Amino acid sequence: MFDLIILATLFDGPKHGYQLKREAGFILGQDDLHNNLVYPLLKKFTSEGWVMKKAMPGARGQTKQQYAITPKGKSELIRRLNEFGELEAKSFEAFVVRTGMFELLTRVDRDRIMTAREAHLHRRLGALSTVQKNMNLGIYSGEVVAFLKERIQLELSWIHRLRQLA
Repeated sequence: MFDLIILATLFDGPKHGYQLKREAGFILGQDDLHNNLVYPLLKKFTSEGWVMKKAMPGARGQTKQQYAITPKGKSELIRRLNEFGELEAKSFEAFVVRTGMFELLTRVDRDRIMTAREAHLHRRLGALSTVQKNMNLGIYSGEVVAFLKERIQLELSWIHRLRQLA
């Protein structure tokens, strides 16, 4: 998921490593991402030809590296966004990352991703309903199951709204 975020952060233009760390961290709801996460990914992306690196003069005489996504990198990002199988459909984070980049995907691909997530949510809702019906849940366990079902219904409503945007 970090690789998708880093590539997507470069989609709107070149950035220095520090800016990438800050923006990607912000998107993920964290502080700056750690150097040991960001720079190995940038090195890999550069070697794959997805990102190009250019030395730029810094404000205090130092040299800064500026990174920009290449056409090959844009194609790779879109290819990876379209990889959305059962494993990704189970992951809220994988779904949200792709949803945040839906403008990059075709309507058919957006529909396929939303349909896969909806199918997973309906299966999960059925499983929780079975637990609720067949198990003697205590007060707090019952509250947890009810909360999870409400959360699923809320996400299904959100997906319905997303479909209306297209």
